[in-house]
Order: sequence, then C-alpha cells, then structure tokens
Amino acid sequence: MMGKFFRKSASDSKPKTMEQAAVYREKEEFKDAHWVLKNASAKQFYEFHLDMEDFPNIKIQNISGLEETGLTFENDTISGIPVTNNMYHLDVQFYHVHDEKQIETKKIQLFVNADPKDLWKNIPSDTNAAFYKSEEDSFKGSFSDKKIVVASKRGRSHAHEGKFREDDFAVNNLPEGWNIVSVSDGAGSATAAREGSRLATATIGQFFNSRDIVGEIENNINQMYASDSSNEEQSDAERNIKNILSESVLYVYQALEKTAAENALSVSDLHATLIFVLLKKFSFGYVILSFGVGDCPINLINPDFSEVKLLNQMDVGEFSGGTRFITMKEIFNDQMASRFRITCVDDFSYLVLMTDGIYDPKFITENKLEDTESWRSLFEDLAGNNDDRTKADFINDEKIDEQLLIWSDFWSRGNHDDRTLAIIY
Repeated sequence: MMGKFFRKSASDSKPKTMEQAAVYREKEEFKDAHWVLKNASAKQFYEFHLDMEDFPNIKIQNISGLEETGLTFENDTISGIPVTNNMYHLDVQFYHVHDEKQIETKKIQLFVNADPKDLWKNIPSDTNAAFYKSEEDSFKGSFSDKKIVVASKRGRSHAHEGKFREDDFAVNNLPEGWNIVSVSDGAGSATAAREGSRLATATIGQFFNSRDIVGEIENNINQMYASDSSNEEQSDAERNIKNILSESVLYVYQALEKTAAENALSVSDLHATLIFVLLKKFSFGYVILSFGVGDCPINLINPDFSEVKLLNQMDVGEFSGGTRFITMKEIFNDQMASRFRITCVDDFSYLVLMTDGIYDPKFITENKLEDTESWRSLFEDLAGNNDDRTKADFINDEKIDEQLLIWSDFWSRGNHDDRTLAIIY
C-alpha cells in the first residue's frame, strides 16, 4: 500500500494544456541549448553577453556560483574582473514569463585562465651578496627648468630566479646650471654586471661634477653658437667638446677596470651599456650633449610632437654577440667621435632615455624609434590606455615616480628583461 501511495503516474508530470505544453517545451529547449562562455583571464576585465534572442519568453533571474568568481550578472551580461583562475560550475536560474513562480536551473561552465604574471616567482635577491642592489629604484626632481622622472625595475626573468636588477641610472645636478642623467643596462651573462651598470652611471656624473670641466664645455658651446664665429672656429669648438666627452667615457672605463682588478674580476665581468645626456639651457636654446654605447636609445620629441630624433648611435645587429659595452676597449677607436651628438633646440616636450626592457616590447624594431605614431602610442599607454589601467600623470605629478614604477611592470609576452625609463618633461 505504501509503495502505491508514493508512486507518481507518468501522466501527472506531463503538461495538461496546450499552453502548459508550450511552456514546458520552451523551458526544455532553453535547458538543452549549448552555451559556451568565452574564457576569462584572472585580473583582467571580462564581459560576456548571453544571447536570449531565440528565447523571448525565458528570463534569467540569477546565476548562482558567480559570486565566487568576482563577476556579476546584470541585463543578460556577465562582467567584472575575475579574481583567480579556475573552472567554475554555474547555475543559471530562470523562469518562463507564463510560469514566473517556477524557477528552473540550467548548468553552464566558465573557465578563468591564470594571470600570466602569477606564474612568475618573485624571489628576493641575496642581500649578503657582493654588489647587492635593490630590486627597483625611482627618482623625481628638477632638470634645468624642466622636470625628470626615472623608474628602474628588475625584470621577471631575474625575479623568477632570485637574480639581481642589472639596470641602473643616476641623475646629478652639476655646477653652472648643468644637469646629467645616465642609464646603463648590465649584460645578463656578466657575473658582476649589476656593479658595472651602477659604476658606469655613478662615475660619468662624477667626471662632470667639476666647475673647470663644465666651464670649458660652456666656453666652447658659446664659441660654437656665436653668430660671429667662423666655420673653422665652430669646428674647433665642436672638436674640443667631443674631446672632453671622450675623456669622460675613458674615465668610466678606467674606473671599471680598477674595480675589476680590486675584486679579482676581468673587466668583461662588469659588461654594461651606457647612455647619458648632459643638458643646459642657454639664451639661444637648450644644448644637449649625448652619448651612447649599446642598444639603449635617447630620443628627443619636439614641442608639438611632430618630430622625434634619435640622439645616439645604436649598436643593434651590427655585431655577432649583439651589443657593445662601455667595458670593451675596442670602442675607444677613431669612430668614437661618432658616438657623441651636440644638439641645440629652442624647446622640447620630452627627452627620453630607456633600456631595451622598455624599447623591445614598446617599439620592437629600431626603425620605429623615430616614428611619431609609435611615440604617441607610448605616451597614450603612459596616460593609462593599457590593460592594467596604470598611468603616469605628468601634470599632477606628485607621485609620478611611484606611478612610473607601477606602470613599468606591464605584461608583454616574451619580454621579461629589466626595465629602466627616464623622462625629462
């Protein structure tokens, strides 16, 4: 008797009217519809619209399980920023407009990919090791009557293995209103490259921190740009300036050589590139003295952003084994003078120095370094037009050094080198 009491006849579960039959069929069709949600990525904005055009009488009330993902559901759209990677099993709770009290469930799945950044370890470098260096560094300050910001960050490839930041930079106010900024990229294959880059940037500033030296440069600049100077006098003045600049670079090399000897290293263990800009504003314009060895660019952007000039010779693709370094004696040859530039402009919007950790992902090829569109893209990126919505604000710039450091942690597949970016603005 008991068994008979609980048994439900097949006819009881079937719809009793034509209208109920239609409602039942539409619900079942909605349940059976194969929905594939596009994959999401952790920590990146996601949006997916559920197409309900084929089901005009079906209304989704809620999607349960979605709260775990960090996403929300509204107006048939799933959106938000997923927190962690996982396969999420979600229940779509829906009803038919002619049977609103009866809530049914349809099962769907959402796959959230891992944030690629989370797959990289961030192991601190050894604070007790020789030539220890912080994993990041930044600076903001004045530079002539302009401002300067610099950020230098250890790359993911080094962080993953607990290695050091090989990049370095220095900014110095010099006598007589001169300023210098230098940037160096230590060679990853050189055992003490981190010290090579630090020493290169520190010693070039030391060399020019002399009233006599900058005074001599200034006398020759005044001669070079004097309206009554002959061509010969101008050429002599230019040669004198480049001779002083050559002495400065040799001074750096000798400091590196001395450090190598004192630490039982070869100078190649300190392999590092070097770029620097020496700048002063004169009555006739900004004079910019620039130098480069290696694959790090110096770029000058004019006030209306219509022209970009590369102010140094780039050692890219000319040599087997890649770039040249300040530690290589062979760069001190007859071609050394071609590594120096003397530039005079009425004004500029930005003067930028960077290592290849920035240049490779943002410009890709050398020929884009004088392409105004590529530079516009970079400054739009710096203004927040990027996946991370990170920005460096050059107008409200109280925290621009912190902002530039955060921005420089951008994700670029295959580009995980140290990143250093200096901008005079």
